[in-house]
Amino acid sequence: MTRHKGRDIYRKKRIIIPTIIIILLIVGRLLLPYYVKKYVNNVLADIPGYYGQVDDIDISLLRGAYVIDGLYLNKVDAGSQIPFLDFEKTDVSVEWRSILRGKIVSEIIMTRPKLTYIFEDHENEDSKSPEINDWTKALTDLIPIDINRLQINNGKVAFVQLSADPNIDLHFDQIKLEAKNLRNVIRKDQKLPSSLTANAVSIGKGSVKLQGKMDIVKTIPDMDISFSLENANARSLNDFTNYYAGIDFKSGEYNIYSEVAIADGFLKGYIKPMLVDSELIGKEDGFLETLWEGFVGFFKFVLKNHKNNTLATKVPLEGDLNSIESDIWTTVFSIFENAWIEAFKAMTDDSVNFEDAKEASERGKK
Repeated sequence: MTRHKGRDIYRKKRIIIPTIIIILLIVGRLLLPYYVKKYVNNVLADIPGYYGQVDDIDISLLRGAYVIDGLYLNKVDAGSQIPFLDFEKTDVSVEWRSILRGKIVSEIIMTRPKLTYIFEDHENEDSKSPEINDWTKALTDLIPIDINRLQINNGKVAFVQLSADPNIDLHFDQIKLEAKNLRNVIRKDQKLPSSLTANAVSIGKGSVKLQGKMDIVKTIPDMDISFSLENANARSLNDFTNYYAGIDFKSGEYNIYSEVAIADGFLKGYIKPMLVDSELIGKEDGFLETLWEGFVGFFKFVLKNHKNNTLATKVPLEGDLNSIESDIWTTVFSIFENAWIEAFKAMTDDSVNFEDAKEASERGKK
C-alpha cells in the first residue's frame, strides 16, 4: 500500500512540477512585454530636457528579438506638438550570423522612422550641455547589445521653420539606408571595415545617394563618405529663398555634391552646391524688390559659367572635429574659378579620400 502511494506521489510530481514550470514561463512571457515597456518608458522619461514614450512592445523569444511600436520623443519646452523623433516600428534582434563568428551583436530594422527638427524648438538649446543634447545615448541604452547592422526603410528627415510664412520645410523622404559590420565582426585588416549605403528623395524630387566606409569602433570614428543630390526642382526652395533673400526661382534645378573623410579626428572634405538653368523672379513688382532681383541677377550673370549655364561654388572643409571651419577666401576663389576658368563637373570629384585625411592629420601633429 505504501509502495503504491509513493508511486502516486512520484507520478503527481512528474506532472505537477513541469506544469508549474510551464505556467510560470507563460506568465513570465505575458508579463515580460509589460516590464520591458515600463523600462523603455523610464529611459525615455529620464532624458533631461525631453519627454517621450512607446505605445507597445512585442517580444519574440524564438528570434531573440523585441519590437518597439510607436516610439516618440520631443523637447519639454517645445512650442510645437510635432515629435522630434517618431519611430513607427523598430525591430531589435540578435544577429545570428555573427554568433557563428563568436560575436554577440544585434541588428535593427526601422520602418518609417521620422526625425523632424523644428528650428524654433531648438534655437535656445545650449550646445555646451551634453546631458540635454545627448538623446542618442539614451536610445542606445534601449539596445541590450552592440549594434552591428542598421537598416532603415522609408524614413524621413525634415528641417522645419514654423515662424516663416509659409512654413519652411526642407526634407529628405523615402530614405532607404543600410549600415553593415558596425562592430567590426568581419575585420580582415581593413582600415574602414564598415559600409554605409543610402538613397532618398529630396524636396523638389531630387535623387539623393550616400555611400561610404567607416570605422565607428574608434572614439572618433574614421570614415570616407560621398554624398550627391541631383536634379531637384529649384522652385521647391522658394519658401526658403523668399524668406531669407526675398527672391524666387522661376525655373531651374539644383545639385549638391560632397565628400568627407575623417582620419584620427581630422576632417577633410568639401560641399559643392550647383544651380543649373535657373531663372530668378522678384517677390513683387515694387522698386526695392526689382532692385534686389537685379542685384542678385547681375552677380548670377557674372559668376555663372555661361557655356553650361551653371552657378556653383565649392566650400572646403578641413580641421579637427571641434573646430571645423570653411576657408572663405578659397570659397570666393572657387566661385570665380567656376565662372571664368572651367565649370565644375556634375559629379563628385573623387578628390577626397581617407588617405587625404590621414596625411592631413599627420601634418597637424607635427
